[in-house]
Amino acid sequence: MGKKILSTLFIFSFLVSLLLAQNSPQDAVLGVWFNAEKDGKIQIYKQADKYYGKLIWMKTPRKDHENLDEKLKSRDLQGVVLLNGFKYTGKSWEDGTIYDPKNGKTYSCIIKSKSANTLDIRGYIGISLIGRTTTWTRTN
Repeated sequence: MGKKILSTLFIFSFLVSLLLAQNSPQDAVLGVWFNAEKDGKIQIYKQADKYYGKLIWMKTPRKDHENLDEKLKSRDLQGVVLLNGFKYTGKSWEDGTIYDPKNGKTYSCIIKSKSANTLDIRGYIGISLIGRTTTWTRTN
């Protein structure tokens, strides 16, 4: 009888830990997001303890013409990882970079969750006071 109870408790605790891991605050950023203009969808995913975002859909597919690296100007933008190396700090995702395909530049970046369905993405140079914020919305 005791083994059955221990086995049941173990399975229950395992299932609860899986449920809590899926709903953890650091993973709230995971999913597919529209950019501010709604002409691109970015899938934010996690590798180890860092977060990344890949451009998975574009209203009008195009090449990376503005890239500062001549070798990359001919690549398709769809499939490019725009968000790189973010760490969750307890209230935001920081220490990452964002690539802006409109000007071909990469900026330091902070991501903050405004709600379950909106993110503030702040790209900046040097300190976060000098930058620009855009809002992304979750897609279905």
